[in-house]
Amino acid sequence: MDHAEVLLIGGRAGVGKTTVGWEVSALLRAESVAHAIIDGDFMGQVHPAPEGDPHRAEITESNLTAVWANFARRGYRCLIYTNTVSVLPEATGMFERAMGAGVGIVRVLLTASDATARERLVGRELGSELEHELAGSVRKARLLEERAAAGTVRVATDGRLVVDIAREVVAATGWAGPHAVGHAVGPS
Repeated sequence: MDHAEVLLIGGRAGVGKTTVGWEVSALLRAESVAHAIIDGDFMGQVHPAPEGDPHRAEITESNLTAVWANFARRGYRCLIYTNTVSVLPEATGMFERAMGAGVGIVRVLLTASDATARERLVGRELGSELEHELAGSVRKARLLEERAAAGTVRVATDGRLVVDIAREVVAATGWAGPHAVGHAVGPS
């Protein structure tokens, strides 16, 4: 495979993006599929926001570009990227600029009910951010449902084992299994 491909795993807070991303990585490792993984939440975590970049979009793209360049230089062509809003149409440009105009994009929107997301967030958020995360999760779930890019694969997470969810996500990529072409090799 000559061109890069990215799997975007989006979804509301508490849906399991990071957990599913790591399980997808484990399944790909088991199939000897070369890949890299980035938690997009960390690409723009600076305070205060850079001058002229109040939403941290420029710093996020700059960091993604630099990190991907390091992976690509070592021969990696598949990237797993987890971030709440990565499946929105406006994110496409960032990945095309960071990874190349021919980048293949697979979008997966993980979904969960309000009750499931709340239960997960209550178990996860031990600091002062719980109420903020709960309100944001509900708001982002509605936004993602309404605005996810065409062709986004939706995968429900309620009451399911993470390995089963990850298998469904991997299947959406075509990177592993009997019909995969050009992915089951290490970096060149």
